[in-house]
Amino acid sequence: MGRVELLSPAGNFEKLKIALAYGADAIYAGVSHFSLRLRSGKEFTYESFEEAINYTHSKGKKLYVTVNGFPFNSQIELLKKHVQKVALMNPDAFIVAAPGVIKLIKEIAPEIPIHLSTQANVLSYLDAEVYWDLGVKRIIAAREVSLKDLKKIKEYLPKLELEVFVHGSMCFAYSGRCLISSLQSGRVSNRGSCANDCRFPYTMYAKNEDSGTLFKLEQSEEGTHIMNAKDLNLSAHVDTILDSGIIDSLKIEGRTKSTYYVGITTKTYKKAIDDYYKEKFNASIYEAELNSTKNRGFNDGYLVKRPFEKNDTQNLKDSISEGTHQVCAMVSEDGKGCLSKDKLEPSAVYELVLPDENIKEIENEFGRVFKKEGKWHIEFKKLQSEKGKIYSSIHSGNANAIILPKALPAFTFLRRKL
Repeated sequence: MGRVELLSPAGNFEKLKIALAYGADAIYAGVSHFSLRLRSGKEFTYESFEEAINYTHSKGKKLYVTVNGFPFNSQIELLKKHVQKVALMNPDAFIVAAPGVIKLIKEIAPEIPIHLSTQANVLSYLDAEVYWDLGVKRIIAAREVSLKDLKKIKEYLPKLELEVFVHGSMCFAYSGRCLISSLQSGRVSNRGSCANDCRFPYTMYAKNEDSGTLFKLEQSEEGTHIMNAKDLNLSAHVDTILDSGIIDSLKIEGRTKSTYYVGITTKTYKKAIDDYYKEKFNASIYEAELNSTKNRGFNDGYLVKRPFEKNDTQNLKDSISEGTHQVCAMVSEDGKGCLSKDKLEPSAVYELVLPDENIKEIENEFGRVFKKEGKWHIEFKKLQSEKGKIYSSIHSGNANAIILPKALPAFTFLRRKL
């Protein structure tokens, strides 16, 4: 088996470019309501999606199309047209969950590989063999499956590719088969419209049926987020996963997450993979970087530990936590300016997160770019827009790009420690 693939999410074209800039080998994205992330599916039009596929291929990378929803009868004719339209764009695979959709794609676009979604919940070689016989090339393993069980699947089906999630949101329900959102708001989770009801705080009551008395059950100081799962973070176990020799792709969840999240997670797992092959693996480095993203607290899921051995998979206090850093700006695609994401001030020093660290120090009238303690930083002497306006400070939402002391790699982030 060759080098493992790093697969990153792309909720829109900009995030796709960021993921590729920060080292992704492949991207997964969707267009229209047949994707399980409806919001990100709407970010692309068919025209921009074809452009995104061509852009990805121009970088020598791959793009997998998500068609992983579960269609109603009334949607099937529309689904056929959708598959036909996207197939002409020459994607590298379709990610599919429903057996009927697999059959449909094999009929319409037999030349395009099919990857089986984690929603199909494959846990054993028996199920894997059924999908292999249907023509599936790769299985994205159920998040509840263990590395040991995946080894058994590989023994029975050595040519089947295996993909595992290593980072991102975890679902309270088994393999994402959740009905809470559908019950409470009519938004069907498995057709792309999950409202994340499991993240909400809940108040619990007990009712005496004889008297009709209603008692509020007071929660402890731990709070009321009783269904809120912590986020998955397997960065410290990348070496164990790769040592197994059976995993073809490491997948990052997050098509609806921020541009910073896409950049940081991709860069960090790329480094972890690179370090593994260089025999320089250092888990503490990757964990520190990932802690800079907003998260719900981290746990290492079920791939390397059995579910019944774990008691730290829930965050009972809140549904989102601040990361260790605040993103302050992002460098534009042309590299000449940056757009504010928080507050920028002259004389303040910001750390640079670069997709390519092959840059040089400089100091001029606009500021300086310098390296300190192994990390790149930037300090503005003045905040001047490309139109010549000078600002004493600039805040998120201001659409005027600020001139940099020197051109920096596209999509570089400026951040400060909280």
